[in-house]
Amino acid sequence: MKKAAKKQKVMVTGGAGYIGSILVPALLREGFRVQVLDNFMYGQAPLLDCCAHPDFTVERGDARDERLVKEGLKDADWIIPLACLTGAPLCDRNPAEAKGVILDALDVILKYRAPAQALLYPTTNSGYGIGRKGRYCTEKTPLRPVSLYGRLKNAAEEKLLAAGNSATFRLATAFGVSPRMRLDLLVNDFAFRAFNDRFVVLFEAHFKRNFIHVRDVARAFRHAMKNWRRMSGETYNLGLSDANLSKLELCRAIKKRVPEFYFYESPIGEDPDKRDYIVSNAKIEATGFRPEFSLDRGIAELLKSFRIIRRDRYSNV
Repeated sequence: MKKAAKKQKVMVTGGAGYIGSILVPALLREGFRVQVLDNFMYGQAPLLDCCAHPDFTVERGDARDERLVKEGLKDADWIIPLACLTGAPLCDRNPAEAKGVILDALDVILKYRAPAQALLYPTTNSGYGIGRKGRYCTEKTPLRPVSLYGRLKNAAEEKLLAAGNSATFRLATAFGVSPRMRLDLLVNDFAFRAFNDRFVVLFEAHFKRNFIHVRDVARAFRHAMKNWRRMSGETYNLGLSDANLSKLELCRAIKKRVPEFYFYESPIGEDPDKRDYIVSNAKIEATGFRPEFSLDRGIAELLKSFRIIRRDRYSNV
């Protein structure tokens, strides 16, 4: 009788987060063994359903714990470091911790990682900061982050690409429902306000950014794993090419689903988030990747979820 091929193992730090709680079950469904290391800092339990799967292993702990990281990396074919203090407000509130979780934790992985172990890493397209009007930011556009979060993620990207056998993804602002839900992301936040409050006041409503559904983020990771030879060693913008939208345009898209939604552009006041840019996703699309979830589909999904969830437990800050 022919011996079955050994299943590949994926080590995921921060696997119980917004992206990880979508990605980890998907990897298990596709036949991978998955080892998760997470500190479960938000008090949620999004991976409980995975515990029934024989190929799922989980450790509660810090992504900087050398003993836990070294143990988790044993026998791993793929490494996906998702552990992060995600977003500018959270990093500004805890700058030393942000550096530790984003950069120091990567140093631990690189210390014990074997060269053959492939690394996939999500950074952020917020590193583009303030773009030029009408010009798309490509992977060759100079990075000009306007937040500590952007600077740390850019430094992490540089570190991983220099280490070799890696690929990074400059994520657009994610949206959509996840078992580890977040309501502090722009689409999720505005949709929640439309559903519950029926209004929002906009500051600097013309500022633009790109968006991507959280499930398409997970799909992009799997796409890269399937096409590793051609995608390794590169960084890729990852967003919806038809969703380079201003806050005003986003509100109009939500209003199509919630006609009672009222939004007002304030003539005074500033948005502390100064990001303003449009992004080209042509490079990853050239590899054959196409997002499945449109902005409108994500908004419809979110509106259904708001019949279930409440705000107090579902944000990073």
